[in-house]
Amino acid sequence: MHHNDVSITELRQGFAEEADGTLVCLSCGKCFPAGEVFPYEGRFLTAAKAMRLHLQERHPQRFAEFLSENARYLSLTENQKKLLLLFHAGISDSEIAKKLGISPSTVRHQRFMFREKAKAAKLYLAAWKMTEEQKSEQPAELLPVHKGATMVDNRYEITEEEYQKILGNVFESQKPLKLKVFSSKEKKKIVTLRRLAEEFEPGRKYTEKEVNQILGSVYEDYAILRRYLIEYGYMDRTKDCSAYWRK
Repeated sequence: MHHNDVSITELRQGFAEEADGTLVCLSCGKCFPAGEVFPYEGRFLTAAKAMRLHLQERHPQRFAEFLSENARYLSLTENQKKLLLLFHAGISDSEIAKKLGISPSTVRHQRFMFREKAKAAKLYLAAWKMTEEQKSEQPAELLPVHKGATMVDNRYEITEEEYQKILGNVFESQKPLKLKVFSSKEKKKIVTLRRLAEEFEPGRKYTEKEVNQILGSVYEDYAILRRYLIEYGYMDRTKDCSAYWRK
């Protein structure tokens, strides 16, 4: 689930609710279906309680994760990130000033500037919503940009119709998935990588051998597919390449 598809409330709470009631963690994709119970230390938890416990135990630094995952949209400097993390932790302005070696008045000014940016963002959102409501002809919806994208530009301006057309051009078949050609054209490359990423389960760790086997069944040159999945932010890996995962 992409962050573009969820509300501000869901972004703040860290999980979203799908149409069937399933709760989905926005950090790792872990799902808790509605109507099921989840055992925990001799108790059985509802989906909502299990999700909150999951966030506490698996994502105790969720605010820091949020800042990192959405860095390209937030456009924060490193100093601003540090300040936000300290504000979020509930530390007083005087303590923050001591920690960062700046004056309390500077901290207060930065807090004021964050509030002003929040007001501006709210007004911008309202203006855009009002503009969309007045459109007589809605433009074709673009596919959401994956959260791991390293650089967002017009390469990602892809409609669902374009996506399906490109899929038909670059893949021989969908079941089983067989890639005909790995194009050097950027939009085709992005469509190909997006489809390949769907072969990996969110939240699961894979060995390099497993990644190679999955990609090798799709295309002979699995190494180039693996490299571009990492380079374009569809997947990530540990420094020693012992584990890979879908972002």
